Amino acid sequence: MSHPEPPAGPRPGLRPRRFWSPRRLPAAVTAAVLAAASALLLYDVAAVRAGRPGMAWRRILADELAARPLDDPWILTGASLAVVLGLWLLVLAATPGLRDVLAMHPGTAPVRAGLDRHAAELMLRDRAVEVSGVRSARVTVTRRTATVRAVIAFRETEEVRADLAAVLAEAMDQLGLARPLGLALHVRRMEEG
Repeated sequence: MSHPEPPAGPRPGLRPRRFWSPRRLPAAVTAAVLAAASALLLYDVAAVRAGRPGMAWRRILADELAARPLDDPWILTGASLAVVLGLWLLVLAATPGLRDVLAMHPGTAPVRAGLDRHAAELMLRDRAVEVSGVRSARVTVTRRTATVRAVIAFRETEEVRADLAAVLAEAMDQLGLARPLGLALHVRRMEEG
């Protein structure tokens, strides 16, 4: 007896995942540096095993490391640089990146969609300047908030604010974002003269 399959839509309770950046450049640079250092060290070890003297840089480095105390400024600087580089690589590996892409509601198809923040800003700005009385608008969208700064030329400020809030709420619903944006609305009257 066959059971009907559940719908392919979004499962309740799941948070939308952010888009991950491929980070090709840091990965390529790290791989190239590690490959070059490993090849050089391997060549030097093979040369020493074959009866040849080790490379001068390795002998000097070994002598310097053996002679310097651990609290030497050069040792501490090198260790600090290695720690900072390692932490930077760990942060790059553990964070999604692509902060300019906002996740959209998943549909029934197994495709993830995202909306560029700049496109959301343009759409909200266009909708804001369509409101009667609004002379100009500037919109900034972050991951959680859309901040709209509008300059009005005529009509009462509170009427324009109410119309703007209604139009922008509808526009933000039409964006189809997985995580709804909050609205920070700042309205000021155009200066005379």
